[in-house]
Parts: sequence; structure tokens; C-alpha cells
Amino acid sequence: MPNVPADRAYTRDHEWIINESGSLLIGITDYAQNAMGDIVFVDFSKTDVPVAKGSELLTLESVKSVAPVYAPFDGTIMAVNTALEDAPELINQDPYGAWIVRFSAENYDASALMDAAAYEIFCAGGA
Repeated sequence: MPNVPADRAYTRDHEWIINESGSLLIGITDYAQNAMGDIVFVDFSKTDVPVAKGSELLTLESVKSVAPVYAPFDGTIMAVNTALEDAPELINQDPYGAWIVRFSAENYDASALMDAAAYEIFCAGGA
């Protein structure tokens, strides 16, 4: 079973979210980075761009695949983790320390996300 910290929420797209006073830090889970393999490139979107729930925020490229990271809510990309431009492997090394996007959500709804226990069940195929 992958590492699933209890201090954040999770999406069905294998993203983690930490709500920091209205702005959301978003990254991918240990489960996702294991499935992708070595991440070699992060293709960032522009900041200060409004995005709709379910829209692609950016893509991650690995030796195995290209995977999108989606907006969990309507909102705006406030910042990207520029450290990942030169060192995308930080996501593999510490997926919960390497946030990818800071996002301002217009309609944040915690009930639309999973807690750690629910995400573990989801990853095990129980949901």
C-alpha cells in the first residue's frame, strides 16, 4: 500500500490537496508517482489563468507515460513549483513534499474529496 498522509485530502485522479487558508497546494500521490515511474518533465500551465473544474492544469511526463493533473474545482492557478522545472524527479523522491500547483478555488468543497482512509480504500479497488 502506498504512503497516504492523513493531513491532506485526495481526489479520484490521485492528486493530493492541502487547503492553506483558501489557497490549495496540489500534488500527485505516492500511488500516482509509482504508477508513472520516473518523472522527467513537468509541462506547466501559465499562472493567473482561470480554469474550470476537471480542466487540465498541467501534464507530467515520465519514462512510461504522459499524465494530466486536473483542477479539482473552478479557480485560478496562482503559482507553480518552479523547482520542478530543473528537478522533476523531486516528485518521485517525495510526492507529498513536492507540491506542483498553488490554486485559488472559487467553490472549494471538502466533501467532494476523500480523506486518507477513503483514499486507501479507493486505491485498493474498494470504491
